[in-house]
Amino acid sequence: MRIMIILSALLMQLCLGATYSWSVFVQHIKTIADISQVQAQIPFSVFYFVFPLTMVFSGTLVDKFGPRIAAISGGILFGSGWLISSLGVNNFTYTILGNGIIAGIGAGIAYIVPISTCIKWFPNNKGLVTGVAVAGFGGGAALVSTVAGYLLKLNFTPFALFGYFGLAFMFLIVFSGLFMQNPPDFAKTNTVKLDFRQVLTDKRFLILYFAMFTGLAAGFAINANIKEFYQSATLMTGVSAVSFFAIANAIGRVAWGSIFDRFNSRTIIQLNLLSQALLLFASPWIVTSSLGLQIFAIISGFNYGGVLVVYAGSVARIWGADKVGSIYGWLFSANIPGAIAPLFAGYCYDTTGSFTLPMFIIASIILSAIILLNFNKNSFVT
Repeated sequence: MRIMIILSALLMQLCLGATYSWSVFVQHIKTIADISQVQAQIPFSVFYFVFPLTMVFSGTLVDKFGPRIAAISGGILFGSGWLISSLGVNNFTYTILGNGIIAGIGAGIAYIVPISTCIKWFPNNKGLVTGVAVAGFGGGAALVSTVAGYLLKLNFTPFALFGYFGLAFMFLIVFSGLFMQNPPDFAKTNTVKLDFRQVLTDKRFLILYFAMFTGLAAGFAINANIKEFYQSATLMTGVSAVSFFAIANAIGRVAWGSIFDRFNSRTIIQLNLLSQALLLFASPWIVTSSLGLQIFAIISGFNYGGVLVVYAGSVARIWGADKVGSIYGWLFSANIPGAIAPLFAGYCYDTTGSFTLPMFIIASIILSAIILLNFNKNSFVT
């Protein structure tokens, strides 16, 4: 049964991670809908506002109705969102509504299910199992971006592909959700009521929230705009960059999760943040060719993969595996301010023709999070 839980978790996340492939569609959407770079990023940013906002409440829904119902409900909404977004060929508002709002709600309900369920089944390997459970989220983007890039070359429109992908996602997530369930003895141990007010005012939670926000902002800004980082990139060069980011993201989740199990939370979080900051500062000198773009995509994807693992693992260490669904949902809302990053980066690009300024600003904010963690090292001894 534990193997089926892991396999189902991976399949669910393969579908839910499809939004990470957004950059592949942007140039075509701009041409068809006659909109700017920043406007084309609205569905992506709306998704990463609605998705984490929904997760604030989804942990409670999972606790009340169980992981199976939550996963199936989320899958139906996620797939429906992509279907509705296909109507954006006539009115881009449908794409914002579908890919942004409805798919965001669906992902918010379904995403926490494989994470909390896997941690309950594998309590002694929180970091590694979290990494494996969410690796599909990055891998899904690689698969979708590769398939989409090939079909776009065959003159399929992004809006037609949204409809086809939506049907596939709905079926696969619902199928995977059928296998989501808690361990047989879980109900016997889940008896302590959670005091949210105490958690949300805990200094450790607030520090984790700020640190996670900075890491997410870096990943979002790069992922949503990566095709435009190298202005001479061809369609397939851009598709390759998106795919490399996604594959490295998936590998990074497993790798950072494995490392996380061997060190305390503060050390791993600081290492992850420092890796991101250094890359952003170096970006103007790395992304000067097609090869440089691919290297930048791989390193940034690998670093970003750690963001979605080390914080979930930290929550499990501090507050317990049975509280991950609820508390991590609140922590995950750091995606909401983080979702501003693609718009900010897109605006700077539209204004200056370069991503250097937003990369330097985000890197500086990341450094402030590292310093904050260092001043509070005694709060993260686990």
